[in-house]
Amino acid sequence: MRRYSPRVFRVASRFFRRRSLAEEAAQEIFLKAFSELGSYAGRGSMEGWLTRIATNTCLNLLRSSKRRPESTVSDLTEDESAWLDRHLLDAASERHESSERSLAAADLAGRVLQGLGPADQLVLTMIDGEEASVKEVAQVTGWSESKVKVQAFRARRRMREAVEKLLGRNSKDGDKSLPRSSS
Repeated sequence: MRRYSPRVFRVASRFFRRRSLAEEAAQEIFLKAFSELGSYAGRGSMEGWLTRIATNTCLNLLRSSKRRPESTVSDLTEDESAWLDRHLLDAASERHESSERSLAAADLAGRVLQGLGPADQLVLTMIDGEEASVKEVAQVTGWSESKVKVQAFRARRRMREAVEKLLGRNSKDGDKSLPRSSS
């Protein structure tokens, strides 16, 4: 062991970056070499035979660890941990910004929707908000299915025009506040 441990540890270190994992692999390699010592025929160097055992043992350890991965954050190197922290922070920040944008869009849509007539509000709320089918809206309202489709088309167009007008006016005069709806 003393004679070949540097060689075995070097082979294990090529497969495992963490020293503790390389040490565990080295122990496994020496255990396997000891149990297979009777199969060493002497047709080559002991170092070559041991290197082959080391390589095969490390490959088997890697294969078995991939079948049952048990990595934890504590297994990461400092660089890997810093990279993970940065990406988790970026992802959380993106989710927060996306959530804020969604809330702002929902607020804008709600305000614009309030400015539309009751029939437009009803059809847009049911079809786009509640995801009701045209047939369901026709049953609830008593309208024909074709009237529901036309009403939805026109309501969406009026809503789009209202949003464009609102955004166009805000970008021209620099006023970023949304107009209050008169209820």
